[in-house]
Amino acid sequence: MVQRKYPIGVQDFESLRKDGYLYVDKTAIIHDIVSRGKYYFLSRPRRFGKSLLISTLKAYFEGKRELFKGLAMEQLEQEWRVHPVLRMDLNTEKYDSIDSVDKKLDREFKIWEELYGADEAEVTLPMRFEGIIRRACEKTGERVVILIDEYDKPLLQAIGNKALQDEYRGTLKAVYGALKSMDGSIKFALLTGVTKFGKVSVFSDLNNLMDISMDHRYTEICGISEKELHSYFKDDVAEMAQMNQMSYEEMAGLLRQNYDGYHFAPNTSGMYNPFSLLNVFAKRQLGSYWFETGTPTYLVELLQKNNYKLDNVNSYIIDEYGLSGTDAADTDPIPVIYQSGYLTIKDFNPRFHSFTLGYPNKEVEEGFIKFLIPHYTAKREASGLFEIQNFVREVESGDIDGFFTRLRSFFADTTYELVRQQELHYSNVLYIVFKLLGFYTQVEYKTSNGRIDLVLQTPDYIYVMEFKLSGTAQEALQQINDKGYATPFASDPRKLYKIGINFSTETRTIDEWVVE
Repeated sequence: MVQRKYPIGVQDFESLRKDGYLYVDKTAIIHDIVSRGKYYFLSRPRRFGKSLLISTLKAYFEGKRELFKGLAMEQLEQEWRVHPVLRMDLNTEKYDSIDSVDKKLDREFKIWEELYGADEAEVTLPMRFEGIIRRACEKTGERVVILIDEYDKPLLQAIGNKALQDEYRGTLKAVYGALKSMDGSIKFALLTGVTKFGKVSVFSDLNNLMDISMDHRYTEICGISEKELHSYFKDDVAEMAQMNQMSYEEMAGLLRQNYDGYHFAPNTSGMYNPFSLLNVFAKRQLGSYWFETGTPTYLVELLQKNNYKLDNVNSYIIDEYGLSGTDAADTDPIPVIYQSGYLTIKDFNPRFHSFTLGYPNKEVEEGFIKFLIPHYTAKREASGLFEIQNFVREVESGDIDGFFTRLRSFFADTTYELVRQQELHYSNVLYIVFKLLGFYTQVEYKTSNGRIDLVLQTPDYIYVMEFKLSGTAQEALQQINDKGYATPFASDPRKLYKIGINFSTETRTIDEWVVE
């Protein structure tokens, strides 16, 4: 059995190296970035290794050569000069009041001022930051390194609150402006976050900041590549394959299906979610580890606020500007959902310079759909998933009446707030239900002109369904016959049912269905 320590939740590079945890060597990429430029921004989803990257850079710039023994950096770096490092993590605060950001920055600045001195004439936060950078450079004789982790946490927590957004943005924009005004005293700077807020944002004055989030040279700076999987975790994959009575290739395929598929630039290889993969190997069990750490509710709030049709989320087409720059005032929630890691680049059209987005893998798709249940129905997530299990049993046994009686309950007791746009709500609930069913059965879900065609297949049955809104179930069934929806299955030996269903705007649920 493989005996090793997996760095789950370990974000400090020095602790990781001293305590003997496994480290996937990213130091060659780090050396390349440091050698090529000075000011950088990197966006990656949560739990993707951004904090460990920041910590690794801190150890490097502090000249801790002993921590890099056996790594690529040991051979690449010759000087190992010691620089003053100003590191700030904005993820450690709850931003819910007008002065939350000011208090956080004040605490950080006081720590640095104890090291490098203060000037009572510096009365504002930007002035204090400039002063700290200047004195740190003067006191040490070396230019300063600035590392800011999760720069966007205040802005994300204030989504939906314009007053807080404006206050936080104004404060951060002024403070980050010191990166430009103190250029002569700065050796290197990196800001990381989940999203990039564009337009009138904290970056509007930082035209010297290079965004490497979609730079093909650095797509592997965070996460685990296919090559790294088979290099660092070959024995783990082999052992899990043996435990599950699979071949090595079958287990690798299962890991790829569940955790691979993040593409941060066009035509690049996929990356595995490191948090999920490390948990799989530590526990020797597949699971939805990324989702267990919590899904931000602001994502669903954005979808609902903008009356978004959920079946547009997967296979969404967007241009490069829309993909890389996000502003809370925009009416399109997709860029935030992409940058948060729930969508990724699936295809690139060079002619129109556009991207097709989709769910990166099964863990993300299934977890996200499950997360939507209590936000779009009257069901709690746990009860909703229990109902899905019953749905599967009913369709596998041919219990049509039981299935639709249960489906009707997903619309019952839904609050008026959720159904103000009835056709949209009806479509979104059906999307959630049938996407979840699709993880356990074969479902083809299509939309056309506001109507929903559904083909659901099990080992013994085929169900061809058509839904009507404020029509009749018989009209829906007639459409199945008129348009020949069942024709592709004419020679299939399985039992075939054609089902017409009507959704009533008066009762706000399914009121009838007919079966042929």
